[in-house]
Order: sequence, then structure tokens, then C-alpha cells
Amino acid sequence: MLNEYEFRTDCLPAAVRFESWREQVGQTHAPVDLHSEDAAEYQAHQRVLELGAIQVWPATHQAIRFRRTPRLIRQSDPEHYHIAIPLSGTNRITWDDQKAVYKPHEMQVLDSSRAFEVFSSNGPDLFSGIGVEIPKSLLHLSQDKMGRLFARGISGQEGPGALLVQFLTQLTTDSSPYRPSDGPRLGTVVVDLVSALLAHVLEADQSLPPETRSRTLVLRIRSHIQRNLHDPGLTPSAIAAAHNISTSYLHRLFQSEHETVAAFIRHQRLERARRDLADPAMCSSTIHAIAVRWGFTRAGDFTRAFRTAYGMPPKDYRHQALLGPRAHTVN
Repeated sequence: MLNEYEFRTDCLPAAVRFESWREQVGQTHAPVDLHSEDAAEYQAHQRVLELGAIQVWPATHQAIRFRRTPRLIRQSDPEHYHIAIPLSGTNRITWDDQKAVYKPHEMQVLDSSRAFEVFSSNGPDLFSGIGVEIPKSLLHLSQDKMGRLFARGISGQEGPGALLVQFLTQLTTDSSPYRPSDGPRLGTVVVDLVSALLAHVLEADQSLPPETRSRTLVLRIRSHIQRNLHDPGLTPSAIAAAHNISTSYLHRLFQSEHETVAAFIRHQRLERARRDLADPAMCSSTIHAIAVRWGFTRAGDFTRAFRTAYGMPPKDYRHQALLGPRAHTVN
């Protein structure tokens, strides 16, 4: 598992919950003034994932007002950009003489060196969101350009924004497949995705280093493949055409990956099929129907590929997965 830690107010006496939450936010993000009408028995839960120099923190909490003031900035400034992604509820942000309201999956960029106020709420329910802390020195965009993005709403439902939200949501939902040594690499992925998103919004894509553009393109291609596994026409040439690149360039991009494009497609299809075969809710679907669902049009090809990957034919795997220990005694 990644290096991460968890904070919960429900493990604390009611009298110290809100002050503890204030200290936690100050350590995770930057010192802030907090106010909440629910302070008496405040509810908050935060996980913090350490990805090298990057921190990603999913959190749920009751309505609260964060204020980053000039006094607090003089007191302590970590020189970070904060990417705020509300998942349920809204962020109402006030800065300089401006105000704006941002809905779920509408991201904002905040600067620890600038004063602002954020009111996060979800009515009577808990607000949930993901925060990302990135040192300014790691982003490949000038501070002048970044200033144009301060507190601006950026869609997380399409294009590069959707790719970033998808990656962060998957990572924070289940970090168990990763080891602590994966943290810096995942941090680089986050920086690449954030840089690509912000450069896209600023129409400054060419300001990104070539390696950042290449890594981000690979992530876009992987996401495209995962969305289209059902399509039997999902071939390297079709993928290349969808991304306006040559097939040879596509193969060069994957030379630094652990597997070729074709191998990645096959592995993802087999994993989806394996999950369906082991899912009791899918027991009424035939093995052939599941294979076709994930792009395998020929039963023989699917059986051979599955046996090679998992050491047994799909029929036997399903039998063992659904019956468990009884599979060895029932004939």
C-alpha cells in the first residue's frame, strides 16, 4: 500500500474535534481560519496519500468556511497550488472582489500565496471532495499564466479534466495495488495530468516539456482503450487514428511501458471477462456472451487466451469462483 495516513473526528472527544480538524487542514494544505455552525460535534474524515512531493487527499466533512488571510500567508506559505475537486456539494469561493459557485466535478486552482475564502457545503449532508497539493516548482507553467487560472472553474467531466478526475478517483478509491515505492511515479503522473489540463485551458500546450506531452498522451490512449474494450475493431491502427498519430508512433510511445499496445488491450479484456465470470450477478450470462461483451468474437480465441493467462479454461474458472470449496467435491 502507498504511504498514507487517516484522520477522523469520530475517534476524538466532541470538544476537540473542530480544533483538531483545523490543525489537520493546516498541516495538509496551509494554515487557515475555519468556521462552521456544526463545530460543536464536527464530523470530518480525511485520508492523505503521499506521492513523493505530491499529496492527494480525499475528504468528507460537514459544511465549513475556509479563510486564507494575508496574516496567515505571512505566517506560513508552503508555496503550493491546491487543486480542489468537489465530488458532492459545492464550493463557494470569494477572492479579491470576485465570487463564484462551483458544482461537483468542477475543479478550481487555489494559490497558497493568495488570500481567498471557500465555503464548502452539501446542505444537510456531508460534503466530499479531493484535494491535491502540488509545489509550484513542479508545474511546467509560469506563475503569470497560473495567475489567470486562480479560482477559475475547470470541467472535470470532459477532455483532460475527466482524465485527471478519473485517475484520482480510481487511486483514492483503492490504493491497495500500489507499494510505497510507487508513490513518486504516481506523483509524476498527477503532475503530468494537472500540467496538461491547465496548459489545455490556457491554450499553452506547447509550453509543456515533450516528455510530459508524451506521458499524458499515453494516459489518454490507455483511457480510450479501457472505454472501448467492447469494440472488436479496437486495433492499434484504429487507436492511432483516433488520436491523430501514426501507428508507428503509437508503438514507440508504448516502448517504455511494460507491455505492447496489443498486449495491453488483451490483458484489459481478459481481466474484465474474468471479473464477470466470477460475479454471481452475471451467472445467467453465457461464457460466450461475456467474451463478446469484452471484444472476443471467437470462442476458441477467448478460451485459449484465458487458459494462457489464468491457467484454466473459462468454464472451470467460473465453476471454482462461484462454488468456492464446493467446486472440488461436486461433479
